[in-house]
Amino acid sequence: MPTYTPIIPNPNWPERLTFSPAVRVGNLVFLSGTTATADDGVTIVGPGDIVAQTRRIFEKFEIVLRSVGGDLRNLVETTDYVLSLDDYKKTASLRRELFKGPPWPAATGVVVSGLVRPDALIEIKGIAAL
Repeated sequence: MPTYTPIIPNPNWPERLTFSPAVRVGNLVFLSGTTATADDGVTIVGPGDIVAQTRRIFEKFEIVLRSVGGDLRNLVETTDYVLSLDDYKKTASLRRELFKGPPWPAATGVVVSGLVRPDALIEIKGIAAL
């Protein structure tokens, strides 16, 4: 079994369920599926706005990655779960702004019928290499 270290950026991190926001195995960081919750861990940021929700998710990824000496430039892969293809397309310009590539992270988009958070339009998970 691989040895891994849970990453919890600070003791007040909002999502304290039965999983870690991320885990580190060697130089890889696996970021859990994340929705656009505010600092309270409950309220969705940007209700009805896919771009605002996507931005918030990447802000949370940045916080996690900075806690282990990285940032968004360390992302090598993302998987987006969205409710519609149109919503996924709306995030393209934001990704260009945030990642300033090329190179770009590898990416997968999956259209789903629903997310665990009914008010979320998107959930993203990722892998970073430090």
